Amino acid sequence: MKIERISKSNEKIVFLAKGITNSLANALRRTVNEIPTLAIDTVEFYKNDSALYDEFIAHRLGLVPLHAPKTFVSRDKCSCKGKGCLKCTASLKLKAKGPCTVYSRDLKAKGVEVVYGDMPIAILAKEQELELSAEAILGIGKEHTKFTPGLLWFNSYPIINVKGCEGETAKELASLCPVKAINVKDGKMIIDALKCNMCNACVEASEKKEKCSIEIVPSTEDFIFFIESFGQIDADEIFAESISALNDNLDELAKKLKKA
Repeated sequence: MKIERISKSNEKIVFLAKGITNSLANALRRTVNEIPTLAIDTVEFYKNDSALYDEFIAHRLGLVPLHAPKTFVSRDKCSCKGKGCLKCTASLKLKAKGPCTVYSRDLKAKGVEVVYGDMPIAILAKEQELELSAEAILGIGKEHTKFTPGLLWFNSYPIINVKGCEGETAKELASLCPVKAINVKDGKMIIDALKCNMCNACVEASEKKEKCSIEIVPSTEDFIFFIESFGQIDADEIFAESISALNDNLDELAKKLKKA
């Protein structure tokens, strides 16, 4: 497998993976839901005078991205045997009195960090109060989507063959492209494969033109990957952890096959 980076930031990475199968690409996509991620799991309310039910606020809190230290472990692997300790459980508290808007930055935590502080939790009118405590643990997206660290998806790399599309015909076809993947240079049509989403708008239009043909087919071994992080871990780390999770699954399968 060969990887060519197209663009990269902490939140998003786009790259081209060559020489793999659709099955492997899809396996990497699915194993994102097996990356351990920190999220609020339980909430205890002491006061809630807001217009929102306790369950509604608890749901919002569960979706607040949290950054855990590297030393944090999941409860099933902790020495406390699931009872909850500083190694596997983070405690958070929130206390607010209106009139105000309660944001995620109002969560007070030790040892963990709220990634985005401007996420609204509730609006409190005058004299209304909200007071609660919460516990955050490591989990995986297969258990609940709040533990998902980000999104990973992929498209087949388009194999493009253009013949005889020049001049005014090229300009007309370029105007039909919804993603602006077609450029006209020196009277000739050029399709940017990285932008093309294979909608076939230009292909269908070219069938009505003389001496102009466009063929776009999806590759079966080259794929464009897109990874967007929700903030708990960087986008490139999501890819690395996804590969690690896939390797763990293969090792587990190998062990079971030996016992069979």
